Amino acid sequence: MLALAAGLLAIAVQSGELGSADTMHRLQTAHSFWTSEPPVFPNEYPEFGAHGRGGKLYDWYGIGQPLLLLPADILGTWLERLPVFEAYRGSDPTVRNIFVTSAINTLLSVLTALIACRLLLALGFDLAQSVYGVLALLFCTTHLHYTQNMMENNYILLLTLAGFCFEYEWLETGSRRALLIGAAAFGLNLLTRLTTAIDLVVGGVFLLLVVWFERTEKRQFQARLAAYLKIAVPVYFFFIFLDRAYQFHRFGSWTDTYVHYFTLEHRRQDPGLPANYPWETPFHAGFLGPLFTPEKSIFLFDPLILLTLLLTIRIWRKLGPAVKAFILSALLLVMAYICFYARYTVWSGDFAWGDRYVSSAVEMAAFVSLPLLLKFRGQLSRALRITGGFLVGASLVIQLASLAFWLPLEIYQIEDLGRPQVVVWMRLRNIAAYALGRMDAWGLNTDAMHYDPWDYEHISTWNFLPFVLRRAGVAPGWVVASVGIAWATTIAALLATLIALKNLLRASLPVVPKVSGKP
Repeated sequence: MLALAAGLLAIAVQSGELGSADTMHRLQTAHSFWTSEPPVFPNEYPEFGAHGRGGKLYDWYGIGQPLLLLPADILGTWLERLPVFEAYRGSDPTVRNIFVTSAINTLLSVLTALIACRLLLALGFDLAQSVYGVLALLFCTTHLHYTQNMMENNYILLLTLAGFCFEYEWLETGSRRALLIGAAAFGLNLLTRLTTAIDLVVGGVFLLLVVWFERTEKRQFQARLAAYLKIAVPVYFFFIFLDRAYQFHRFGSWTDTYVHYFTLEHRRQDPGLPANYPWETPFHAGFLGPLFTPEKSIFLFDPLILLTLLLTIRIWRKLGPAVKAFILSALLLVMAYICFYARYTVWSGDFAWGDRYVSSAVEMAAFVSLPLLLKFRGQLSRALRITGGFLVGASLVIQLASLAFWLPLEIYQIEDLGRPQVVVWMRLRNIAAYALGRMDAWGLNTDAMHYDPWDYEHISTWNFLPFVLRRAGVAPGWVVASVGIAWATTIAALLATLIALKNLLRASLPVVPKVSGKP
């Protein structure tokens, strides 16, 4: 039922659009793997693309997400060519994009729910606490936004959770199969984004912390370390080799990263760039930005991380070794990503809801908060329980609001209105203004038109498939109506599934004793 809820949620929030120019480019790369089309069209340069071997234009991303998209791209292209879609072919959103986003985002959502639940159970939470923790991840973190807007984030999170889960299973059981699966998950992440080497390293730190908190004997520790190195390291080197081979295929180099070619292309277009571009941002600006700026603060976009911090401070001594190790590792992962991107020219992730470079790590640190709150609620003060309930509710509202419009809306408003702006509050106001028919209050300077009219059409409608189809005005009315009915039915089925799941779990939650005096 948890998998069903995850699948229905993913289907319900789809807009039919890929949601990001980066993903559009990666889908085109996947398309080039099996068709005669190029990975980058000539007319996209110089805005996008880097020259590689033989002067051919390539994207500069890793191969991970294109490989993920490839099967859905093949099926979606076949569907799009069916005679029934002939009159609609080439319209926006395309049949291929609708199929790719729905299929891939649903798959990622279901697999993430199952892996996250498995991990929470392994960490010592009971079934009800684990299920509610997964629902917190799906509904109350930025994972929900990236279920609708398909960047690499949710795929990276899935693989990182799988790496943590199966490598911890190996540590507890000695299963070589589990270690192979965990190492392969971290390895696949390297193909997706090379900076996920940070996830791999922190996954190792997680195991070391578990061993440390469990006070494992030195001889046993050495034996485990030797077994880990023997099995996992060759897997990591295999995936590093695949990444380097793909880099050599495109650019003729085994050692460079995409940043090198990204920099070369931008210097050709603008020779006046700083000498240390693209690492010219002062460290303090890029470090404090994800923490405190109103446009990108992780505490505004993922408030559950605050609950994790509060609960960790309050109940640290009561936590088991594995839970302590996981929380410290997740927080370390957040800080590692913040520090790594602090000097990057676009530390904020540019066009994204929140800071997309750190979002996956923040979600890991955030979603464990609800299982902790449920497990120790009988030992917490009333004030802390109320605070926890408020943060869960606020997180749900924020994530649901993130789905309402295409994400560039507030970015364009900030360009017109200036900084600083609290993006989350702007989104809530925009929803109210649109619902009341007062779009003139959005503050967008439509006369200046410094953004593409196509973008304006996308940001001026509810960002769900039935409304996007209606806005496009190309699909027949009966198709729009049918999709609307299917969408409403999916939401009803999701609500029914959640209610049934709650009823099944209610009996497994122990009665909360009343707390009198100081806890």
